Amino acid sequence: MIYFVGAGSGAVDLITVRGAELLKRAGIVIYTGSLVNPALLDYCKSGCEIHDSAKMTLEEVIAIIQHNKDKTVVRLHTGDPCLFGAVGEQYDALEKLGIPFEVCPGVSSFCAAAAALKIEYTLPGVSQTLTITRVAGKTPVPDGKSAVYFLSAGLMDKIQAEYPPEMPAAVVYKASWEGEKVYRCTVGELDKIDVKKHALVLVGDFLEGACDRSKLYDPTFATAFREASQ
Repeated sequence: MIYFVGAGSGAVDLITVRGAELLKRAGIVIYTGSLVNPALLDYCKSGCEIHDSAKMTLEEVIAIIQHNKDKTVVRLHTGDPCLFGAVGEQYDALEKLGIPFEVCPGVSSFCAAAAALKIEYTLPGVSQTLTITRVAGKTPVPDGKSAVYFLSAGLMDKIQAEYPPEMPAAVVYKASWEGEKVYRCTVGELDKIDVKKHALVLVGDFLEGACDRSKLYDPTFATAFREASQ
C-alpha cells in the first residue's frame, strides 16, 4: 500500500502514532527534505530506501511509487498533506495508474503556532472563522475558496443559502472514527443527507480534484534543491 503521511509541524514526537508506525513498516520513504524534520527518518527500519523529494520532479516521485507499488511506500509530507502539500497532482497520477493509496493526517503548523502562543483561534464573541491562505509569489493565489464548516450539519439550509446549488460539497461523518461515513454531493443536495451532528461539511471546487500543476515538482521550475530542465 502507498501511504501519504503527515509528518506533523516539526517536532519529532508530534507525528501521529499511526504515522510513526507506518514509517517503521515502510520499505520505501519519499520525504519532503526541504521541510520535514530529518530526525523523523530515525523511525525507519534498517534497509529502508529513502528518497528526498526536494531534489525530484513529480514524474520521478510517481516513478518510484509505481516501481515499488507492491511494497509499503510512505510519502512523507510536512504538517498535514491537505494544506499546501502539492498532493492533489500525486493523487491524480496514482488514480490514473490504478494504484491505491491511503492518507494519514498530521498536525499542521497552524495548530502548533496556536499552541506556542497559548491562544484559541475561534473565541466566542470575537471570531468563529479562520482563514488559511498565503501571499501570491511565484505561484498565484486564485479567487476560489475551500470551505469547511464545523458544528453546522444541522443547519444545512444556511449553508445552501451561501452557494450556488451546483457547487460541489461533501459531508464527512465522524472523520477517522470506526464509523466514518463520507457523502459526496452538491450544495443543492446537502439537505437530503441525514446527518445532524458529529460531521464536517465541505464546500468548494477543490472537491472535484482538478487543478493546475504545482510548481514545486515541475521539472521546468528551479528550486534551491533542483535545477530546472530545459
